Amino acid sequence: MTNKIMNINPSTLLFVPGNQEKMLDKSKTLDTKWLIPDLEDSVAFDDKEKAREIVSKYIPLLKSSGKYLVPRINSFSTGLTEADLEKIVTTDIVGISIGKIRNPEELQTLDRLILKIEREKKIKENSIFLLPWIENAEAINNLNNILMSSERIKWIAFGAEDFTADMGISKQIEDNPSDQSHLIFARSMIALTARSHNIHSLDTPFTAFRDDEGLKKESKHAKSLGFKGKLSIHPNQAKIIEDIFMPSDKEIEEALTIMKAANDAKSKGRGSTSLNGEMIDMPVILRAQNTLDNAELDYEKY
Repeated sequence: MTNKIMNINPSTLLFVPGNQEKMLDKSKTLDTKWLIPDLEDSVAFDDKEKAREIVSKYIPLLKSSGKYLVPRINSFSTGLTEADLEKIVTTDIVGISIGKIRNPEELQTLDRLILKIEREKKIKENSIFLLPWIENAEAINNLNNILMSSERIKWIAFGAEDFTADMGISKQIEDNPSDQSHLIFARSMIALTARSHNIHSLDTPFTAFRDDEGLKKESKHAKSLGFKGKLSIHPNQAKIIEDIFMPSDKEIEEALTIMKAANDAKSKGRGSTSLNGEMIDMPVILRAQNTLDNAELDYEKY
């Protein structure tokens, strides 16, 4: 894909209910640049058509205020997918988010539907990317094939609420609400498989939006598993998530020190070196480079 936005991987995208005009209007002034106007779970079924009209109206307004938009459409099981696409696929969005994906065939169908609309509306072909949600056991089982099903897939998200409902389990362990160890396998599968396809993985939203400490803890846990960000449902969550997933000053300083040591070794014809008693070889160098890339820093300038 040639869209320059495709090279940007934010650490969070903020949900905005598609039937709430006041929230959509307020979103124009938020610091958060990436928004998901939602037509799916945050909208009651009887309000779906109204929400579609509202989101369609606000898409150009939000775009003109500097926002990047990835609307979430209704899943195939609702029968509303095509109508959603017809209304909201324009040059003012950068992607489409879709939940409850189960198999690669659904994403291939979605790809074809978007391509048809791109051609009809004279939008650059393949310029709109996909953000599918992994929210059920079937999708976990089909994960590798799902991620290979369309070149439009840029990001992927874990949806814990629907996943636990599908599995018939609680999101929290009863005697320890902060313990989500039973979700580690699903989370790890998503982060690991996404990384193997060079796809940006985003962790499930933290629904207790007034619990900042809980959000920090869960975000750090997601980061430790390899997720590159976490979705947000409240403006106050976005800054917390961004701070956690953005490399710290200490991490940046360490990465710069490693890159300097590696460059010094390279200039002397050595493939590895040591720093503070520890080996600096290619895996360590790549990790340092990833840290600086995530911080959007060019180490050669330092």
